[in-house]
Amino acid sequence: VVLYFLLSLPKEEKSKKILFFVCLVAYHIFFMLFVWSYWKTIFTLPMNPSKEFHLSYSDKESLEREPRGESQQEVLRRAAKDLPIYTRTMSGAIRYCDRCHLVKPDRCHHCSVCDKCILKMDHHCPWVNNCVGFSNYKFFLLFLAYSLLYCLFIAATDLQYFIKFWTNGLPDTQAKFHIMFLFFAAAMFSVSLSSLFGYHCWLVSKNKSTLEVFRAPIFRHRTDKNGFSLGFSKNLRQVFGDEKKYWLLPVFSSLGDGCSFPTCLVNQDPEQASTPGGLNSTSKNESHLFPAKPLRDSQSHLLTDTPSWSETSAKAEKGKVGMSNPALTMENET
Repeated sequence: VVLYFLLSLPKEEKSKKILFFVCLVAYHIFFMLFVWSYWKTIFTLPMNPSKEFHLSYSDKESLEREPRGESQQEVLRRAAKDLPIYTRTMSGAIRYCDRCHLVKPDRCHHCSVCDKCILKMDHHCPWVNNCVGFSNYKFFLLFLAYSLLYCLFIAATDLQYFIKFWTNGLPDTQAKFHIMFLFFAAAMFSVSLSSLFGYHCWLVSKNKSTLEVFRAPIFRHRTDKNGFSLGFSKNLRQVFGDEKKYWLLPVFSSLGDGCSFPTCLVNQDPEQASTPGGLNSTSKNESHLFPAKPLRDSQSHLLTDTPSWSETSAKAEKGKVGMSNPALTMENET
C-alpha cells in the first residue's frame, strides 16, 4: 500500500517520498540490529571452565595441607596431566587459579570484577557491564559494527541540515540547535567506534584477544604472540562459525567450547595430553585442526559428529604410567 501510494505521486514529490521511505526503513534496520546485539552482549553470561578443570575435593585438601613446593606440584600434576592445555605461566608452570581452585584452560583469565575465571577473556567492558569473552565476543563485534553504522547513518542524513545551520538556511527556532548537537554526537561516536571496531577486526584476523596483545601467550618451549593464529579464514570462522547466514545476526555460532583451542605450535609438547582430530600430531609449519566436541557438547551445532578429546585421550593414555607436565607452581593471574 505504501509503495503504491509513493508511485502514484508526482515525479518530483515521488522521488523525495521514496528517498524518505528508504531512509526510514534503513534507520529502523540499523537500530533494531544495534539494540539486539547490544542486548545479547549485556545479558549473555560469560562462560566459565567446565568441571574437568576444577580440582577435586581430595586434591583441594591435599593442596591446602601440603606446604608450597614439590608436594603441591605433585597434586597439580595429577589434576592437569589429562587436560588439553598448551599455555604456561612465565615460570613455565601450569596456569592455576587459587581463587577458583581450577587449572586454567588456554586463553582463560580470572576477572577481578566478576571474581571468576572467564573462557577466552578479552576484557571486562564497563559500557556493557559484562565480561567480553568466548560466549559473547561475536555479539560484541556486531554491537560495535551496528552502532558504528547507526551513527554514520545519522551523521550522513543530518549533514545537509548541519550545513544549513551554518549558512542560516534553517528556521530560527530552538530545533536547529538539536540538529547541531545530533550531528556532533553522531560524528564523535563514529570516530571512536570506527577505531575500536577496526582494532577488534585486527584482533579477529590475528586470532588474538586484548589481553594476549598486552601479554603474549607462553607455550612450553617459548612465547608465541601468534600461537593461536590459523590464518585469516580459519581465524574468522572460529569467531563467526562455518555458516555465513549467521555471521551478521547476533546468534551464537562460534566454533568450539572455549575450553580448548587449536594452535599452530612448531614444537610439540611431548607431555601434553591428547586432543581430538590429530591436534597433537603437529609438524613444522602445520596447524592444528579445529577441536571437535571437546569437554562438553559444543554450543555450536556444527561440532557434533566426532568423539570428544576426553574419550580419545583415555584410549591413548591407557597403559601409560607416569606422564606429567613440567614443574607446577601456583600463581595469581588476572
